Amino acid sequence: MKFNFVFLGQSVLQYEVPLNIFDSINQIYEKNYDKLPAANSQLIGKIQSEKTLYYMQENDPTRQKCNFLTKEIVDWFDSIYDHYLDFNGIKGHVRNLNSVWINEMKAGEYNPVHVHQGTLFTGLSSVMILKLPSTYGNEYSSEIKPQNGRLQILGSASGQFAKIDFQPPLELRYFYVFPYDMRHCVYPFNGTNETRRTLAANCDVDYNPINNRSAE
Repeated sequence: MKFNFVFLGQSVLQYEVPLNIFDSINQIYEKNYDKLPAANSQLIGKIQSEKTLYYMQENDPTRQKCNFLTKEIVDWFDSIYDHYLDFNGIKGHVRNLNSVWINEMKAGEYNPVHVHQGTLFTGLSSVMILKLPSTYGNEYSSEIKPQNGRLQILGSASGQFAKIDFQPPLELRYFYVFPYDMRHCVYPFNGTNETRRTLAANCDVDYNPINNRSAE
């Protein structure tokens, strides 16, 4: 499986989404937009349009169960999370796709620094780039280091010469996977009526960090 890797004390893996999966997700979202449950009450983002594509947890009176995804798409998510865990030597785990939603960010909207969780506190966050505006607008200062509309992932490493944060390249079909407890944020953009569309997904991982970690 082709992927890129960044280590910030914890691993961030970058994948490229197959075109058929990418197109299917966008089509499902656009076709069913009015039927999709709002996800705003469960999220910290300052974003008006946040819609749930998948949530199948039992015995949760606070959220509506739904699944708008095909089996092919769910299987693809499962294969990516299995690869991430294998790459990081995590063995003996029980993994479960918890939730999938889409953020349609307009100019001025943003996601403050936050972490994720599902039914468990241990698991994997992920971000997929589905649609990008043609411009992020005016950078009010330091134009050589653009920040508008960027995703920033903050690592747990510290000390001199440590790589402590990462602003991933934002390209259509890129998919980033990292642990629930890695802080991250998305900065606002301006100067356009276009939107920035991303998918986020949470995958619970039940494992013993001592006994279930590979010795390799």
